[in-house]
Amino acid sequence: MDIGTIVGLIGGAGVLLLSLSMAQGGGIQAFIDYPSIMVVVGGSFAAVLLSSPVPDFFNLLRVVKVLFKNKLEEHRNLIAQIVSLAETARRDGLLALEARLEEIHDPFLILGIQMAVDGARPEVIQDVLNNEMATVAARHQKGKLLFELFGKYAPAFGMLGTLIGLIIMLGNMKDPDAIGPGMAVALITTFYGSIIANVFALPMADKLSSLSKHELLGMEIILRGVMSIQSGDNPRVIEQKLSTFLPPRQRGNLRKAA
Repeated sequence: MDIGTIVGLIGGAGVLLLSLSMAQGGGIQAFIDYPSIMVVVGGSFAAVLLSSPVPDFFNLLRVVKVLFKNKLEEHRNLIAQIVSLAETARRDGLLALEARLEEIHDPFLILGIQMAVDGARPEVIQDVLNNEMATVAARHQKGKLLFELFGKYAPAFGMLGTLIGLIIMLGNMKDPDAIGPGMAVALITTFYGSIIANVFALPMADKLSSLSKHELLGMEIILRGVMSIQSGDNPRVIEQKLSTFLPPRQRGNLRKAA
């Protein structure tokens, strides 16, 4: 469970609701207008569906699940595991790594080690792993794009709803008492669009981008590690190579992380 996502959403929504409840002129009830909600929410979903391939759109719930349930692999632990595999390969040969595949949980690392054990040429291993990384990056980009589209279209439909409200208000200028409430209703759709974009959609898109970078960095570490193991590099050299991917404060004795 991603605590940061949960705390961020609850915190953002909570601060917003608290400020609205303290507002003069009716509290939260004054900010609720169902036709405006329909325009912004319904219009945004329709626009995103129109601009995205249907399978990508219906993966939205799966992408949301990733935001709340993601287990970030510690790169320090990953490097320690690769160094341990390198020690086994150097001591007992590459074929000995096949017996250790069961203790590996990362499918990408399993793929690389299995190809090395099977005797694949270095250029073949590198091509396959690079293609896998490109596929993962493209999949992540599709998920991120959905939330970026919501962040793009929700304010636009908010403005559209405001224009609709202004047109209705200006058509009823004979009643001066109705101008103030009419203006408030007209502006509230812009408010809804801004909430969807800045409290939910865009922060979620940025979170997905951060998760993607973390996962792709782990895959890059695995790629470099597998190629080094396949070429027979000294485990200590492999550790030094891979530790450059870590912040300086995490470059202690990596074997303790194993």
